[in-house]
Amino acid sequence: MGKYYAVAKGRQTGIFTQWPECQKNVTGYPGAKYKSFTTKTEALEWLAQGGKVTAGSKRNHVITKTSLQQPDIKVYTDGGARKNNNQVTKDTKAAWAYIVITKERDIWQATAGEYGSTNNQMELTAVLQALKFLIAQQYTQKAINLYSDSKYVIDAIQKNWLVNWQKRGWKKADNQPVANQELWQEISQCLAQFKQLELVWVKGHAENKGNDLVDKLLNKTMDEM
Repeated sequence: MGKYYAVAKGRQTGIFTQWPECQKNVTGYPGAKYKSFTTKTEALEWLAQGGKVTAGSKRNHVITKTSLQQPDIKVYTDGGARKNNNQVTKDTKAAWAYIVITKERDIWQATAGEYGSTNNQMELTAVLQALKFLIAQQYTQKAINLYSDSKYVIDAIQKNWLVNWQKRGWKKADNQPVANQELWQEISQCLAQFKQLELVWVKGHAENKGNDLVDKLLNKTMDEM
């Protein structure tokens, strides 16, 4: 099984899949901070908590807070990738973002980027990170609307594809493995903790303020990669 090498402090920070590539970024670097993981998700989690990430695979996961009155909790998520000639390569820039608007008059937002991921992977990561944030804030008992412009995400949950995948041992109806299984497994575990969570599909780039904001956040992240 391959490893993921997360570099939080080094010549180049991010996630690497080859030790020599990681090694050249940390050897001889003052105060280098890095760690190996067996899954990409664990590496992403460590980077999100362990330091600033500027290039290589994952950029800094930044949560900021401002104030705005909202009647209930609304969550907007989005993810995207800038393909090279319509192909995802190791140099493909990708990013995700979410915004959480709470009835406590707060807005929380987070965004991060990485290289070599697909649009669907970023859509899933945005949802996963938002759910983890809500759990950390102890919002699982509250009424929450989560908005996404990804039919891939919304349909899989609302049309019970996710439930059926699990019943079949993470296989699709045609007996093929489910794509992005690791992300889906984590999302499933998170969803089980919520009592009043409703997923809502919104059309992308259709003047939906929340969706437009997360789209701008993730594109800014990719611009800075």
